[in-house]
Amino acid sequence: MVSAVIFAGGIGQRMKSIDIPKQFLEIEGKPIIVRTMEHFSNHPMVDNMVVVCVENWLDELKRDIERFNIQKVIATVPGGASGHQSIHNGLVEVDKIAQPEDIVLICDGVRPMLSEELITQCIEDARKYGSAVPVTPSIDSVLYSEDGSNCSKNYTRKKMFITQAPQGYTMEKIMWAHGEAEKRGMDPVSSGELLIELGETIHIFQGIRENIKVTTPEDLESLRAIHYYEHYKQFAKEVLKYGL
Repeated sequence: MVSAVIFAGGIGQRMKSIDIPKQFLEIEGKPIIVRTMEHFSNHPMVDNMVVVCVENWLDELKRDIERFNIQKVIATVPGGASGHQSIHNGLVEVDKIAQPEDIVLICDGVRPMLSEELITQCIEDARKYGSAVPVTPSIDSVLYSEDGSNCSKNYTRKKMFITQAPQGYTMEKIMWAHGEAEKRGMDPVSSGELLIELGETIHIFQGIRENIKVTTPEDLESLRAIHYYEHYKQFAKEVLKYGL
């Protein structure tokens, strides 16, 4: 069985959207979180979804799931105080029906540019290696600073990678990691980071650059521009096809 945990438990302070959490901002009439969920809803290898959401937006989420006919959602649960805790809430729900060898895909709700191929590879690699984290090579130089003002350390760019989502794991591995996090009082940024901090090696594979995480107003404008461009390409094809 393959389950997906889509977490959108935060309010998106970096988006500077006061009234609406970033996952509910719309692109051409459709909320970002709906566009993200559609990739998993439509994927033939994904069996079910648990969606984690800001608690006071759960009713809106349920309305959107029904309005846009999102399939495979077996539960919607409130988020936690951090991303890690929101993921944990979703995993606990999946664990009620999953076996240790089953695969869970963990994805933030603001990745509307996923592809079917990326999800497929994540599932297949997670089955093979127990973990699967998509990455892209860093195109920028990376510096290290303790205080944000002074720097005396840099990293070799060709060895630096940017993590993406979904991240795939066996239920046995990820539930063990979350159990250890609770025992040790850990609150990591991502599941991959958690496993590394616990001394585990994670498997990485080539992601896709267009798989952006919508975090800032600039990301939102980039997403809108991509959609406009895709519509323009489709219009151009129709023009050429029919000689309009």
